[in-house]
Amino acid sequence: MLTGSKSTFKVRQMLPDIKERMLSQSGMNARSRDVFGLRCLPGECVLQRAVMVRKKLTAREGRGWLSGTLFCTHFRVAFVPQDAPKPDDNADPVLLGDHDVALASIEKVVVVGPNRTKLVTPNSSLKFTPEELVLYCRDLRVICFLFDRLTPDVQVIEMTHTIAKTYQPLKPGSVLSFQNAALGSVEMKQFLSNRRRDAHMNWYESASDWEQEVERCGATGWRVSSVNDRFEMSTSLPRFLVVPQKVLDTELKKSFAHFNDGRIPRWCWRHPRGSDLLRMSSFQNNIYHEKDDIRNLELILFGCQSSLCVVVELGEELPSPADIQLAHGRLRALCLGDISTSVTVPDDKWLSTLEGTRWLDYTRSCLKKASEVACLLRSGHMTVALQEAEDRDMSCVVSSLVQVMCDPHCRTQRGFQNLVQKEWVMAGHRFYSRINYHRDNDKEEAPVFLLFLDCVWQLWSQYPSRFQLTDDFLLALHDSTHLPLFSSFLGNCQRERCRRSQNLGQSYTPVNGWRDPHHSDCTSEPPDPPLPPVWDWSLQYSKQRQARFTQPVPATLPLRPLLNGNLNTHPDTHRLADAIPGSVFLLSRGVFSCPANLLPWRCGGGSSSGVYRKSHRRALSSENVPGLERLLKAWSLTEAPSVLTSNSGLHGPLDPYEPLLPLLMGPCMGLWRECYHRGALHAQAFSHPISANHPHPVERLAQEVQQLKDQLAEATSNTHPDPSARKTTNEPRRAANLNQNTNNGTFLFPASRPQGVGVATRAAALPDSLNHNTTRAPHTPPAAAAAAAAAPPSRTASRDNGNKHTFLFGHASATEARPGRGNPKVAKSNGASISS
Repeated sequence: MLTGSKSTFKVRQMLPDIKERMLSQSGMNARSRDVFGLRCLPGECVLQRAVMVRKKLTAREGRGWLSGTLFCTHFRVAFVPQDAPKPDDNADPVLLGDHDVALASIEKVVVVGPNRTKLVTPNSSLKFTPEELVLYCRDLRVICFLFDRLTPDVQVIEMTHTIAKTYQPLKPGSVLSFQNAALGSVEMKQFLSNRRRDAHMNWYESASDWEQEVERCGATGWRVSSVNDRFEMSTSLPRFLVVPQKVLDTELKKSFAHFNDGRIPRWCWRHPRGSDLLRMSSFQNNIYHEKDDIRNLELILFGCQSSLCVVVELGEELPSPADIQLAHGRLRALCLGDISTSVTVPDDKWLSTLEGTRWLDYTRSCLKKASEVACLLRSGHMTVALQEAEDRDMSCVVSSLVQVMCDPHCRTQRGFQNLVQKEWVMAGHRFYSRINYHRDNDKEEAPVFLLFLDCVWQLWSQYPSRFQLTDDFLLALHDSTHLPLFSSFLGNCQRERCRRSQNLGQSYTPVNGWRDPHHSDCTSEPPDPPLPPVWDWSLQYSKQRQARFTQPVPATLPLRPLLNGNLNTHPDTHRLADAIPGSVFLLSRGVFSCPANLLPWRCGGGSSSGVYRKSHRRALSSENVPGLERLLKAWSLTEAPSVLTSNSGLHGPLDPYEPLLPLLMGPCMGLWRECYHRGALHAQAFSHPISANHPHPVERLAQEVQQLKDQLAEATSNTHPDPSARKTTNEPRRAANLNQNTNNGTFLFPASRPQGVGVATRAAALPDSLNHNTTRAPHTPPAAAAAAAAAPPSRTASRDNGNKHTFLFGHASATEARPGRGNPKVAKSNGASISS
């Protein structure tokens, strides 16, 4: 027995990995080895094994404990259930099983013993035999393994030290070693080299891919340029850019020097009403602007529009990467706690601590800015250019959110993948630096992409029926970000990915320029195949898990024909459209302005013509007027009456390209509980159950709460014998009450129930999650809602309106309308009955 030993336990030396060739006769399939019931990848070596281990299951996995065997390889920590079916050796390999975790995803290892906990490092010494092994992961998972009393102590200690020594990235080359452990075998290289990519997905790697996107959006007047084919103009931009047809490549080359890192204004997306969305970096103010350069810059900035351009500055209102990193670190500490120090946040201070992280504030800021841009694009016939200092972080977030809000195609799984590929991977977001796989560059680390996924989840939670993708897909993409195996994230731009995968067909030298490589030795081994893209889901998840990525949605209605190329009906934007041709406005903090120094080439009087000096004056409609508020007001006044028909009161045909504007009030912004709280119970409460029939105390509390809710529902049913009458009485009051509280900005006291048909009108304008009892419940017809609202209040409703409540412990109606909101710890206790 090693219990109580003061000397450091040394892990026994493992045999070197022997690579075996297990190719089929055609050389197309990679066979896996079965080691003690574990299906190993080709070339994967098992370092340690522990028997009679139980894994604690999460709420999505059904809760309870699962018995099986624990393995540690040089790639992952794998758990094989006791009753797991025998693996199929002929099937394609899967990197991670349902109960596995990659070593690169582990952040720290904690062991729990009799009345003690300890953080295990490669140089740690154990003076007790661990009873529980807790793995804290970078993707906010907390995986707990319980060792049985019959598990040999030698296996327990060796397993703990093996994991602690293997997952630690001691040097920058550890990521490469991890990649070789998973994909470095001859069989896996051969398997990946013969694996075909999804032919239905747009990879934006060729000119035809970009032309396909331009044609899909109907962006006439734009063309695909190969001016940056060899990355000579900008090293961070992709090979191909979408620019106006009026600008030739020879003229375009002169424009790169006027922007930071050569990131010129380039087309991203066109709204069906005729507006174009552009992205660009900040201007270079210290460069002399010649007259020809000014003309080209104006053509690029205005695109196909000739009257109006709105520059949206993103640096003032949105968080910086350092702010995002700090907020995410605080959120991790709040949701996971620290079991090694037994430091947790009290329940009565949890919400204030969550607010102090500012993560939800940053999410709200991004959604607010994207809503502003979406309303501008809806106006029609203008160019909206997103401007950021480097154009590689928050511009990716805002441009992607705008397209998710306005384009139904981007709310499907394939469309969303194309969107991320276009606006993030090819646009030059620094995935490799922001994710910081090596964990050696903390100054550059910032989970900007994870903030974007949280914003998309906020939209999905408020409009679930408008999304074909599900939160399971967003969660899978969130977890895949922390796995350094995919070419999508292992690079800061397309140029770096080409070099890493050795797909760059030419080399550059200062003397010879770009030259084709000469292969003198034809018998040399072929280069390693590129790492798989993150969109190869069959390499990561089973078919059962992939089936949960999507849900059925109604077919998108065809586009209505454009009347003279414009469907603009807003009085405020009409005045903006009537501005002087060539006017450039700045949208900052929700207000339009036209500062004289917005465009550097329009500042000096010597280099500008009279037309440019004339365009300095502001349009009359935007003078000292908060333009965004007027746009939103005009949009609500114009579109809200058209939701209901005059006679039937039923929903009319909705424009599928109307932006999904989220509710940004405090109670409407929820915490992504399925992501941030899936390890909270593991991290904050540990128990040693005798069997699965003895649940955790929190689970027992949830059962008691559910019993009380059932008794309350039964008592309510006795007072309302008619179920249909009860439904038409309660549901409209719930929707109207929530809408009233949202407008007032408080959930402290219930609002009085409005009378008349106005209830149905306001309820129709709410997102799906506030119009339904649950996210998938059928919608109550507005006509029935209006009839119920006109009826006199019941005794139960009058009694409810007299009681004070908060959004934490409110009425059952408010709780059911917004499941999972409020205090996450309270929601966790009753989550088994609401959203397990």
